Amino acid sequence: MTKTYEAVTPHKVAFLGMGVMGYPMAGHLARAGHHVTVYNRSAAKAQAWVAEYGGTSAATPREAAAGAQIVFACVGNDDDLRSVVLGADGAFAGMAKGALFVDHTTASAEVARELHATARAAGLDFVDAPVSGGQAGAVNGLLTVMCGGEPAAFERAKPVGMAFSRAFTLIGAPGAGQLAKMVNQICIAGLVQGLSEGVSFGMAAGLDMKLVLDVIGKGAAQSWQMDNRGKTMVDDTFDFGFAVDWMRKDLGLCLDEAKRNGAPLPATALVDQFYGDVQRMGGGRWDTSSLIRRLRKAG
Repeated sequence: MTKTYEAVTPHKVAFLGMGVMGYPMAGHLARAGHHVTVYNRSAAKAQAWVAEYGGTSAATPREAAAGAQIVFACVGNDDDLRSVVLGADGAFAGMAKGALFVDHTTASAEVARELHATARAAGLDFVDAPVSGGQAGAVNGLLTVMCGGEPAAFERAKPVGMAFSRAFTLIGAPGAGQLAKMVNQICIAGLVQGLSEGVSFGMAAGLDMKLVLDVIGKGAAQSWQMDNRGKTMVDDTFDFGFAVDWMRKDLGLCLDEAKRNGAPLPATALVDQFYGDVQRMGGGRWDTSSLIRRLRKAG
């Protein structure tokens, strides 16, 4: 599909992290007319991005961030985020006062609040902005972005971030974007397990499950997971980008936060254990819909 970009004044931006999400997200920024400098821990990925999209690459986050109006990041976890933000070679050290850091990493609400406070003390703005939509959403520029931070900083980020998004929404104060992403992952975990059990049950009963999914997908059971992963579960295909290893990291964040706020997550805790079973089956890099393989093995 072809992404349509809204007319926005070109910005000088940096993007830190050329993984399966960051690489295409930065690409959309370039295609939308922004001047992009990229950084990646493995320089070869940054150089490959420049060969494909133009722009420039930098050897450190600090160099990438120098002169940027907005610095975007999408890395692995809290520690990865701190490593590209803090320290002598970190992005904050290279950013001019008044510049904005937008973090698309799925990380803890704690680190979002910590880095927001550090940014403010340095005269910078910070928005936590985790995304949903997976690799396909990043490639197609159709991510859903959940943000936490000050309204003025969010309003600066939104028109530029819409280059790779279909929705870019302020949820609340610093950390609120990360908390909203946790809600997203909690909901997905239960949906995928329910869909896995339904498909497994139907196949054991001898039903034409692709036909069944077509029928029930027009009723109350319909979900994104059913529409996009139901038939591929039937086909035993699990190469869609969002890996079990990443889901377990995300669910760990959810369970840790639940210990702090007292919210009971019994189904989430159980599904997290089930994903652990999939990892032990060698499926750490399989798509999250691979939960059904655990049921097939049990059967």
